[in-house]
Amino acid sequence: MSKDFYPTSILPFAAIIIKICRAYTNSQEDFEDYYQEVCLQIWRSKDNFREQCKWSTWVYRISLNVCLTLLKKKKSNGQTYFTSDVLPDVIIIENRAFEDESLNQLYVAIRHLSEVDRALIILYLEENSYHEIADILGTNANNIRVRVNRIKERLKKILDEKIN
Repeated sequence: MSKDFYPTSILPFAAIIIKICRAYTNSQEDFEDYYQEVCLQIWRSKDNFREQCKWSTWVYRISLNVCLTLLKKKKSNGQTYFTSDVLPDVIIIENRAFEDESLNQLYVAIRHLSEVDRALIILYLEENSYHEIADILGTNANNIRVRVNRIKERLKKILDEKIN
């Protein structure tokens, strides 16, 4: 990577990358691997960016594609991807990205969603417009609006079951 690429093209969008990687990982180690791979792929694909969308949209797309690809590889290699409500104690102690308990509960609920629905709700929680989400995911804004409402209902149900 060139010296200025990371601070100018990745670091300003680190929050996006972190949230997406967190939605698809359960441990600090996996999180760090996913984050590093996303950054590498952003750098590798920088010459393919044609400015037909915003750079942040490009970062979202690459982040989602990398995380989904890594998740598929992990599943095909027979590695377990646990979605239980409780992370093993060792992981919780070492895991700086998962310290906030209420946020952790939300991510646990999000991990119960399908891979595509996870991406969609993360984009929504990032306060992207329905149109921006549709651009990133390659669909239309009306479809996104309906799906977001359904996902919010599912998350509410999952969280209510956890609390009660």
